[in-house]
Amino acid sequence: MSNIDLKAIDTLRVLSIEQSTKAKSGHPGIALGAAPIIHTLYTKVMNINPAAPDWINRDRFILAAGHGSSLLYSVLHLSNYGLTIADLKDFRQYNSKTPGHPEIVLTKGVDATSGPLGQGIPAAVGMAIAEEFLRNKFNKDSLELINHYTYVLCGDGDLQEGVTAEAMSLAGHLGLSKLIVLYDSNDIQLDTEVSETNSENVKAKYEAMNWNHILVKDGEDIVAIEAAINKAKSSTKPTLIEVKTIIGRGTTVANTPKAHGSPLSSEEALSLRNLLGGEPFEVSSEVKEYYKQNVVLKGEKTYSTWVDVKNNYTYMFPHEAEEFKKVVDNDFHIDFENLVEFDNKYNKATRVSGGAILDALSKLHPTIMGGSADLASSTKAKGADGNFSSKNRLGRNINFGVREHAMAAISNGIALHKGIKVFCSGFFVFSDYMKPAMRLASIMELPVTYIFTHDSVAVGEDGATHQPIEQLSMLRSMPHFNVIRPADAFEALYAWKNAYNSKDTPTALILTRQDVPVISTKEDAKYLEKGAYVIRKEDKKVEGVILASGSEVSLAIEVSKELKRKGHDIRVVSMPSIYLYEKQSKEYKESVIPTNVKNIMAIEASEAVHYYKYLGSTGKLYNINKYGASAPGDIVMSNYGFNLQDIVSSYLEMVKDNRK
Repeated sequence: MSNIDLKAIDTLRVLSIEQSTKAKSGHPGIALGAAPIIHTLYTKVMNINPAAPDWINRDRFILAAGHGSSLLYSVLHLSNYGLTIADLKDFRQYNSKTPGHPEIVLTKGVDATSGPLGQGIPAAVGMAIAEEFLRNKFNKDSLELINHYTYVLCGDGDLQEGVTAEAMSLAGHLGLSKLIVLYDSNDIQLDTEVSETNSENVKAKYEAMNWNHILVKDGEDIVAIEAAINKAKSSTKPTLIEVKTIIGRGTTVANTPKAHGSPLSSEEALSLRNLLGGEPFEVSSEVKEYYKQNVVLKGEKTYSTWVDVKNNYTYMFPHEAEEFKKVVDNDFHIDFENLVEFDNKYNKATRVSGGAILDALSKLHPTIMGGSADLASSTKAKGADGNFSSKNRLGRNINFGVREHAMAAISNGIALHKGIKVFCSGFFVFSDYMKPAMRLASIMELPVTYIFTHDSVAVGEDGATHQPIEQLSMLRSMPHFNVIRPADAFEALYAWKNAYNSKDTPTALILTRQDVPVISTKEDAKYLEKGAYVIRKEDKKVEGVILASGSEVSLAIEVSKELKRKGHDIRVVSMPSIYLYEKQSKEYKESVIPTNVKNIMAIEASEAVHYYKYLGSTGKLYNINKYGASAPGDIVMSNYGFNLQDIVSSYLEMVKDNRK
């Protein structure tokens, strides 16, 4: 190792531990042990351009072990991504660009928000899928718009998470050869030594998953690290490079769990600084120059070469170049008005109408891509052009297998890459498995579309294990996450329009297994973009309002008709998206749910807690607060009170109580 490489690595180490020591919070162990890996990637391996951090053909890097964020911030500072010394000193502080775990919305140069262990590698799998698809779709001979690698730095904890095993199994099956995972193998985790929790043969395990395994015995040997990466690049499989390191290297807590999550004392941090030289948070001019030459200027040159390729490509293939720009910019427009035709006799499940809409979209948009967790035949959500595989890189249907956890996290990676409009699908009750990745999609502001079918106890015979109750409330509770539960085919069309046109918000489409009648019109359903609208007006003066979503809207309409026969003038409001409704003006909300109306009932075959805010002190929530049952769906719904007679009686009881 050259003297300048050694000094640069020590600079990364000292800057990183100075951040956590100043903050009195953080994880110094990985920063001290894995600094040579990061240094090798940034100065000797990756094609990146700090002046164009969103360059579509850059190599991607995911710090799956996101607790080592101080190390990433140090290298981003040296690489001129805009992080200043002041930002490093602000580590883990309010409103800083250097939060405790990396976040793409806060910090340039961060390719994925990471930290929840297990999420980083699946996201990288998604990026690698996107790279393979786009490279094979758009590249022409020697004109390569897309040709890059995805790198990951992970730790023992990442590899112990089940979601990682799911994702790595799929990556090996798909032969994602441009995915390279560097495993910071230090034999220590937060509570104990790895040997106390794991005894598996790492090499045998991942080779069985169709991965390469390369061992670097000395994590300080950057020549060996670089050689391992170059060897991985020549493979037809994804590669796990196991690099043996010492956690907390050079400190009194080295090679112990204490090095993982507790900052070093001021005295020990100063001792390490003294070994390097200079003042706290100082970077020598020679290290700055080294990074300027080997990251900044090299990146500008690489990017300039790619721009020449893109210009030549645009000249020779103008149609493909225009299409490429549109999909990368997420600016591909669809005429939803004429996308698919439904009529008032189209009384099918919203999963069926949703599938028809997706099929029509896929014919017009060339990079809609996604799949299901082994349920496409049931959810009706399937990508076009065959299955994406090692033999068909242009297939737009991803057979995720029974891997819901990984499916959602991989979809995040596809969205992060850019250029692909991604969806994934499963039964609604299994959104529980997907929640961590969906939450990250919300934090990262990714427009992933989740298609969830079998949306209530109307699922029927499969019983309580497959019948969602609390899941609507779970997803509606997430900030910056749009849950849309359409009532019929027309609402499903505009629900898809909203999801498709989203630039920065994930959307869950909640669809029925059972058939539902068409109850809206295309003109009515356009109001779905406002979250709620009056689907059945009162005749003269509104006595009460019934709110509902999904399959319960048609039931609410029948209830209103029966109540009309009994002398009660009722308005019915379809509320497919509480998220969108809350964005509307006070005036619009008043026009839909008047505040002077006492008799407001919300009916929904779920836990439905989010409706309480619209009921005031005199309204009533008609919901389900127990688990489902095994029987035909219509029988379960009726026995759970979702029938005309029971709801009419419940409404009349509310009116009676409000007159007292």
